[in-house]
Amino acid sequence: MAALVHYVETRKPATLTSTPAPTPATKPASPAAPTPPGLPITPPTPQVDTPKPPTASAGKTPKPPTPKPPPKAKAEPENASHATTPRTYRQDAARHLYARNAARIYKGKLQPLLYAVGVLQVHLDQNGKIKKLYWMRAPKHAPEVIREIERTVRAAAPYPAPVRMGGVVYTDTWLWDKSGKFQLDTLTEGQL
Repeated sequence: MAALVHYVETRKPATLTSTPAPTPATKPASPAAPTPPGLPITPPTPQVDTPKPPTASAGKTPKPPTPKPPPKAKAEPENASHATTPRTYRQDAARHLYARNAARIYKGKLQPLLYAVGVLQVHLDQNGKIKKLYWMRAPKHAPEVIREIERTVRAAAPYPAPVRMGGVVYTDTWLWDKSGKFQLDTLTEGQL
């Protein structure tokens, strides 16, 4: 503050000259005219250009900017399984097979002696498509049953997509009656 007072006291009086006053459309190119002695010096305030609102031309109203839609989440397949283990996925796969083969499911309790029993391991990718079939226990005495089970499993693809596991290997036991109808051990009604 002392430096400001010293500056004001030592300053020579300015001679007044007539200069045109700046118009609102033009900005002064140099700092304001010197201040007479005894008055405080204030720095010039910067002028900020504010954007003008759009005007309607030819009777058209301006359209507000359209907001960007939120990013799309990865769509979950219609036929998705939320199982977190192969054991729980087996239930979804069995229901899927039953839905595709409703007329071929043995109703009620199975007879004590079955025509064939097979244990099949199914490898599925993240979309429910079959990667591989592996017989853990094939009914070798009935090769026609092996072929029919494999055909049935392949025809039912794609299976419910294992979205929480990214792919799954599940095992189920096929209980085959001599009539050609079957049950899966996962959903069996038991035996007499």
